[in-house]
Amino acid sequence: MLALPPKLTHEVAAGFAQNLKHLVRSQSDAVVADASALRVFDSSALAILLACRREALVAGKTFSVQALPPRLRQLARLYGVAQLIPPTP
Repeated sequence: MLALPPKLTHEVAAGFAQNLKHLVRSQSDAVVADASALRVFDSSALAILLACRREALVAGKTFSVQALPPRLRQLARLYGVAQLIPPTP
């Protein structure tokens, strides 16, 4: 499980993204991004999730998101990327 931090805004996203490739590759065949701690976010959180998905697919792994905040799901729909960040079954 790849845990997202409580705050994922433009100011902190770059720092989180630096280790993203390593974090994704260290996961099993299924990369699950856990957003349960996520409280403060902006569109940078979507960019991080899409980067996670991209890295997972490059590594031949599946990708899903657990506990995505409703407001972030709405933002994903608005941007037309909701189908790219599927909920964990």
